[in-house]
Amino acid sequence: MSKKGILLVGHGSKLPFNKELVEETASLIARNYPDFIVKCGFMNMNSPSIEDSMNEFRTESIDVLVVVPLFLAKGVHILKDIPAIIGLAEGEKKGNFNLNGRTIPLLYADPIGSDPLLADLMMKNAERELSTI
Repeated sequence: MSKKGILLVGHGSKLPFNKELVEETASLIARNYPDFIVKCGFMNMNSPSIEDSMNEFRTESIDVLVVVPLFLAKGVHILKDIPAIIGLAEGEKKGNFNLNGRTIPLLYADPIGSDPLLADLMMKNAERELSTI
């Protein structure tokens, strides 16, 4: 049975925190959504790279690949760099991905953006700090 693939993209950092966050988030997604095969890829400074992770998907039995940036807002990486790496023209959200001798849909998701869940998370962090006084 085919599954869906998610490539969770992080920026990367010289410090370990970004990589750890992306990997932990990918693990949570994989545990909570068993119909998805989840991999991480990084823009720079960490491995695997986006390209390496996309190549790993070529051996998986998936019927669609969604590239999901773990970024808050649109910027140069979201609008130009990541699309170029995954083979999409600037402004495109859909393309094709070749694996195992066949072509499947490649989709590019938006960054997190403004969302009530993000506001709730910020309030959770604020309340945690407020509880220390």
